[in-house]
Amino acid sequence: MDEIDRRLFEMLRRDARQPVASLANKLRMSRGAIQNRIDRMLVRGEIQGFTIRTANDDGGRVRAIMAIAVEGERSPAVLKALRGFPEIEAVHMTNGRWDMIAEIATESLAGFSAVLDRARLIEGIAATETSLLLATHRL
Repeated sequence: MDEIDRRLFEMLRRDARQPVASLANKLRMSRGAIQNRIDRMLVRGEIQGFTIRTANDDGGRVRAIMAIAVEGERSPAVLKALRGFPEIEAVHMTNGRWDMIAEIATESLAGFSAVLDRARLIEGIAATETSLLLATHRL
């Protein structure tokens, strides 16, 4: 996946109902080029389908938060590296012991483990602490 694929993937994750023409406009590319990229991601298995989410169903995904301590002034580089993970839905900059909190969502525990392994290899990450989200109560 290149940077355009990652941006496209994120846009589709937020709203998979967006017309291809709208995606193409936002990415400043032709409709055909965007459709080809979506088709390639489907063939490679990076996109395995399109679905809906309801207010109280996350599709059975494994969800977690990862607290991240960053070495020195490496936050911009770490943030850039984390943007390359389709499984990371958001990164929050924080104060205190942890510099960042990453929201992670995967389809399986094996996928979750792989994300943790890859994230911990990012240069500039000094330490992490991860907690699985077992239940969510919307208030």
